[in-house]
Amino acid sequence: MSKRDYYEVLGVQRNASATEIKKSYRQLARKYHPDVSDAPNAEEKFKEINEAYEVLSDEEKRATYDRFGHAGVSGNAGFGGFSTAGRDPFEIFEEVFGGFGFGFGGGSRRSRTGPRRGSDLRYDLTLEFEEAIFGVDKEIEIPRQETCPHCNGNGAEPGTEPLRCPDCNGTGEVRRQAGFFINISTCPRCNGNGEIITTPCHRCNGKGKTLEYRRMNVKIPAGVDDGNQIRLAGEGEGGSRGGPPGNLYVVIRVKPHRHFRRVENTIHLELIINIAQAALGDEIEIPTLDGTKKHTIPAGIQTGDTITLRGLGVPKLRRDGSNAGRGDMVVTFQVRTPTNLTKQQRDLLLALGKTLDSEVVPQREKSFFDRVKDAFGM
Repeated sequence: MSKRDYYEVLGVQRNASATEIKKSYRQLARKYHPDVSDAPNAEEKFKEINEAYEVLSDEEKRATYDRFGHAGVSGNAGFGGFSTAGRDPFEIFEEVFGGFGFGFGGGSRRSRTGPRRGSDLRYDLTLEFEEAIFGVDKEIEIPRQETCPHCNGNGAEPGTEPLRCPDCNGTGEVRRQAGFFINISTCPRCNGNGEIITTPCHRCNGKGKTLEYRRMNVKIPAGVDDGNQIRLAGEGEGGSRGGPPGNLYVVIRVKPHRHFRRVENTIHLELIINIAQAALGDEIEIPTLDGTKKHTIPAGIQTGDTITLRGLGVPKLRRDGSNAGRGDMVVTFQVRTPTNLTKQQRDLLLALGKTLDSEVVPQREKSFFDRVKDAFGM
């Protein structure tokens, strides 16, 4: 009996991608797997599907098949057309069912006894507004788990060695097989470590790590903003079984300023001026992050008008931590109407009003008792 075309078996076009081939294979393999299918020809179909996938999933075999057909790959197949030589039966099962909710994720197959990277740590650092703008060096203290110096992290008292767990043979996992299904769980005797410590280290009590408080200097670059993170590689918790340490992430928190407000690289300031300054213009002193700067404002300025002071904003921080110039500072003016005028000020304003073709009828400022009466409708 002649074999069916492998592309026809998997139900894909001859130009199908590797992803499409694998997707179709997994769907068909799940459908016709002998342990889950009631179809009378399930076993034969399953072998045929696997044989087709064995060839089409391999670039070299697929190219040979495309050129010579079944004759070109007849020597590549194993028993039943499905080569499993050198493959863990669990790999085959995982290839078919992995990631589909059967509880046999790929991570469970990995050894639990190899090197493990240490955990990352987080440190929240609060800065003054100016410190974030111009940068600063800060000393911080962090608690972290470090490799025990007494036992070098293996958890056993010096002069003794951990023993390989007899229950899992050092793998950290216990496998139980029922038919084709394999259940893998953490070894209860060694808790997945693969080793049993008979004489624990007196310093770390067999944990292999000790809690230490470390002081370190952190260089904060100019221009950092609230929520930015600084990564200090290798400054996290120590690894296990020779694994590398984790990283330390310093998260920046910036206190608000009484007068300045930051929007990205621009500094904003609201500045109050009186009506004489607004009408006539003036040379005023403007507070900036670099100290007080003199600046001339034009006559006739209105509330909400702005001026821009170039290069007096926030340093622009590049990804590599260097700076690329500075932003600007934007000053928004608020014209304040005077209150509690003296007689001389009132007379001057009345005279000004007449020159502006506006007959001003002065209103008496309300006293405290007048305001109380208005509030209660009296």
